[in-house]
Amino acid sequence: MLSKKQAKIFFLGGTIFFMLIFIGMSVHSLTVGIPENTNDSDITEEVKLGKLMWEESNCMGCHTLMGEGAYYAPELTRVYERKGPIYIKTVLNAPNGWGPRGRKMVKYDFTPEEVDGLIAFFKWMNNVELNGFPPEPSLKQ
Repeated sequence: MLSKKQAKIFFLGGTIFFMLIFIGMSVHSLTVGIPENTNDSDITEEVKLGKLMWEESNCMGCHTLMGEGAYYAPELTRVYERKGPIYIKTVLNAPNGWGPRGRKMVKYDFTPEEVDGLIAFFKWMNNVELNGFPPEPSLKQ
């Protein structure tokens, strides 16, 4: 059993030790981790326009991006890799909205520049390091 003084020293020592670890990890994340993993040097005006269109059109109302959003429509974090730019452009320019397999996406009147911006945004998202997210589906029975 620890005395009152020993318990106090143990508590303060542990608090300071783990606070230093937390500060070190935060500094590392901000100086090395985020710039390396997000490819912030690849953010162009077209990518910014795509992100703006994503937000203004409330795409997260139906889709998820990096696991955040609604689960009505497909996850779009790696859509550029899975489907490619031609498929994305076809979906965004569908004359009556996109409606495969019973679910229908709202028809948006995006300009060609806005469509290219969304495609650039999805391409940039595809290159963000997410440590294995989204996971590959298990095809084993």
